[in-house]
Amino acid sequence: MWTPVPLLVAGPCLLEDDALNLRVADALAALAARTGLRVVYKASFSKANRARRDAPRGPGLETGLARLARVRDATGLPVLTDIHESDQAAAAAAVVDALQIPAFLCRQTELLEAAARTGRPINVKKGQWMAPEDLAGAVEKIRAAGTSPVAVTERGTFFGYGDLVVDMRSFQRLRESTGAPVLFDATHAVQRPGRGPAGHSGGDRAHVPALLCAAAAAGADGFFLETHPAPETAPSDGSSMWPLADLDELMTRVLDVWHAAQGRMVRA
Repeated sequence: MWTPVPLLVAGPCLLEDDALNLRVADALAALAARTGLRVVYKASFSKANRARRDAPRGPGLETGLARLARVRDATGLPVLTDIHESDQAAAAAAVVDALQIPAFLCRQTELLEAAARTGRPINVKKGQWMAPEDLAGAVEKIRAAGTSPVAVTERGTFFGYGDLVVDMRSFQRLRESTGAPVLFDATHAVQRPGRGPAGHSGGDRAHVPALLCAAAAAGADGFFLETHPAPETAPSDGSSMWPLADLDELMTRVLDVWHAAQGRMVRA
């Protein structure tokens, strides 16, 4: 599932109604057809790590999986969702094409093993506090528990309070230490945890293009982006999400950089 590269994992942060979900999916399917990108639709049925008790959580497991199935049936795109508890793995894997382990849970052994036993491809996000080499343990747990293909995702490292930074050396270090393809999560990398209104997570999407192009030049195997037709109305991560109307132009620019960088790497 993770080759050929580049891969784009994209979609809204939280699943919304079918109209919104399919609007995003149709745009992603058109982008895949035009550019040749391998696009995987991502959206969460639940967000278990919201900063505030009253923050929107999503439609829940059963309803969310049904909505993801409708996205795949309507567009043909493979679908991915994250799981937060071990007992969600089998139910989600029965519907989706790939599972994702959130950054805050990337060391949870039972969760990693439950995901691996499903046989689905797994994307593990690197914790914001971890060195690239530290993620090798999570990948080892998955490979020991099953034969699932694994990818890993860089999403930035905490720098003081409320900021993340991305070390462009991380892509090579992650690939060498885990032996897995490495994606770059550009929208979560521009989050400002706890720095939004009323203590919610903030973010600055203006930095997404520069970080994406830098990651493409640094050798990332693929990209992760949350996107929405109207980020200001999104129930989660709106300040970090990339506007859907601007996604085509952004990914065209990033692909130009990625292909140029791959050519240099091949010649080297």
